[in-house]
Amino acid sequence: MSSFRSPDVLERRNNAAAVKKAMLEKFRAASQDPALEQQRLARIAINEARLARMAEREAARKVREAELAAEAARAAELAELAKREAEQLEALAAAEAAEKEAALAAEKKAERDARYAARKAAKKVRRRGY
Repeated sequence: MSSFRSPDVLERRNNAAAVKKAMLEKFRAASQDPALEQQRLARIAINEARLARMAEREAARKVREAELAAEAARAAELAELAKREAEQLEALAAAEAAEKEAALAAEKKAERDARYAARKAAKKVRRRGY
């Protein structure tokens, strides 16, 4: 039976170089393969199509945001108009209420003055005796 012979440094270095060379040749052969080149081109085409779709979606999103902003501006404008109309109606109602109140106060004053005048006239009648 033979004894185990460990490889010396030179043999290990040569084996490592041979393995590296074999790996390099395998890589070079793979890079020369037309099927891999077609796959690479297909991946590039897919990536370009993906980027184009992303750009389209981004453009559509910006258009949608612009439409939403315009719609929000219109809604704010309509809300402001409605607010102004409500304020005008409120002011008109307040003016009418003040006018009614003034008319009621004038009517009450006239009634009060009439009662006062009637009392004075009755007092004069009592004093004169007729």
